[in-house]
Amino acid sequence: MLTFEELESITNDYFAAAGGKAVDIYFRDSFLLDLLMNKKRGLFERPSGGLKIRIPLNYSGAEGGFFTRSDPLSSDDRESINAAYFLWKHGYGNATVYMTDELESSGDYAAIQFVNQKLENAQKTCTAWLAKTIYADGTDTAPTLTGLGSLVSTDTSRPYGGIAEADLVADDGSTPWHAVFNSDAEAISLEGLQTMRSSAKLGDGATGKPNVAVTTETLYNKVSRILQVQQRFVKDEDTAKAGFTHLVYEGMTLAADDYCPAGHCYAINTNYLGFAIHQDGFFKRVPWVDLTGPVGRTMKILWHGNLICSNRKAHAGHSNLS
Repeated sequence: MLTFEELESITNDYFAAAGGKAVDIYFRDSFLLDLLMNKKRGLFERPSGGLKIRIPLNYSGAEGGFFTRSDPLSSDDRESINAAYFLWKHGYGNATVYMTDELESSGDYAAIQFVNQKLENAQKTCTAWLAKTIYADGTDTAPTLTGLGSLVSTDTSRPYGGIAEADLVADDGSTPWHAVFNSDAEAISLEGLQTMRSSAKLGDGATGKPNVAVTTETLYNKVSRILQVQQRFVKDEDTAKAGFTHLVYEGMTLAADDYCPAGHCYAINTNYLGFAIHQDGFFKRVPWVDLTGPVGRTMKILWHGNLICSNRKAHAGHSNLS
């Protein structure tokens, strides 16, 4: 039976694998997980702690305007700064080695391969937990991520990031924490993608519209067949290198994600969406320990953080697509 020192040594060697292949397991199956967490293409915060994750919002203008030399200038402060508060969410992957299984591994090489397989399975568990719940629609206090389903929820009384839609009102009377979602049954189309982008438009500048859309492989394939060959020209080299199926349409990367719910498409603006991950919780592994009960050892890979958003109406969702 392997000693604790041998288990730790095998584990250290596994995670130090040449080329970082062991670490890549966390991101290789989900386009959105790879984009936001691995490539850090969106918001990316590394808080050191606190009861909640605080994300500043700027949802209204300050006092200002034109004046002549005799006009008094207002020094009033307009309540324009607020913050969303996202709860910490905690995930883990477990690796357990029973003594009976270990004894059945013939020789040192077999024992090392057996432990490596357990470690890889623990990583895949972390991946699946995170990748699935990126799309979750649970409440703020649900144990899963505060996912895209929560982001675009049209329940105006349900808080998202601690703020209900009606609780955040700008000076012009608009509701900046408005969720953008369409549940009309329709076939996916280029016009539909354009409508989604426009529905979440913040402005005409480079950062004014969603720049990434994710959907199922079935719906992605439909759009791919619609577009002309020259319109499918790949511009996003990072996405291509990662091996994910995607195309670029009118400045927006459209990608297939196996974890996206059936019939759904989400258009996101990565300038206002991303991850906050605890400084001590980015797939951190803990040492092997003895099991309580059966004879064997166990270790865990831990993750602490949440999906975060600084502008809710910058993103859009659509369900019932065919």
